[in-house]
Amino acid sequence: MNILVTGANGQLGNEMRVLSKEHPKHRYWFTDVVESEGVQVLDICDKAAVSAFVAQHAIDLIVNCAAYTNVDKAEEDEATALKINAEALSVLGGQGVKVIHVSTDYVFSGDEHVPCRETDPVAPRTAYGRTKYEGEKRLLAECPEAVILRTAWLYSEYGNNFVKTMIRLGKEKESLGVVFDQIGTPTYAADLAWAIFTVIENPVWHAGIYHFTNEGVCSWYDFTVAIHELAGIKNCQVRPILSEEYQYKTPRPHYSVLDKSKFKKTFGVEIPYWMDGLRRCVKLLLKEK
Repeated sequence: MNILVTGANGQLGNEMRVLSKEHPKHRYWFTDVVESEGVQVLDICDKAAVSAFVAQHAIDLIVNCAAYTNVDKAEEDEATALKINAEALSVLGGQGVKVIHVSTDYVFSGDEHVPCRETDPVAPRTAYGRTKYEGEKRLLAECPEAVILRTAWLYSEYGNNFVKTMIRLGKEKESLGVVFDQIGTPTYAADLAWAIFTVIENPVWHAGIYHFTNEGVCSWYDFTVAIHELAGIKNCQVRPILSEEYQYKTPRPHYSVLDKSKFKKTFGVEIPYWMDGLRRCVKLLLKEK
């Protein structure tokens, strides 16, 4: 197949580039709004440009890793978030090819007490969540055979993310206050990329919405403690605090655990535990130093 991967400069896009080398039977085109080595420029909001690119390269499948993910800025500029997270999905979905799209746990309210299933009602409470859910709807309206993977708490050795921030702050500060009343599952972007390739390589195309994160659950406090232990940071005290003490600009989900039963059953795979993913990521980050 000829596969177009958008958002290739981001966390997930970079992991797709790395993992694509293990899947040489397909040909890949990596794009983003900014050119970099191995990445071409393509504005996914530009219908004419996308259509021309798809036609020129005889694209069979689009993997959309592009998104507006800044939760706080989305509240201030929902129009831009809507353009990238939703309007672009109408463009990508209207190309007459299969699409794999990455969505988010923020489509749910965050008030749940059991892991969310794909059939559970959505109730986004932020501009980010609203625009991502709108993107899901627009994609499925244009491309009913699309695959949507909702994920959460994404990190990797690329870009800016929680893991890299906590390592940096752990080395700079004597103590850190980290919220303990928000529960979720850290997800290593390399494992999400593996899930995408699992969908691509499966002999049968299984359209629909799926949930994918690593296995297990923890709080941001637990996550930070684990990061510091793996990174060998011993001189920074990590203190558990309540969300109200942190004073977020935008509300965060208190419980954003996703049920992955459908993905595991459909594709016949086991999903790595979050600590195992974190261990692999931190090892790579320390190796870079």
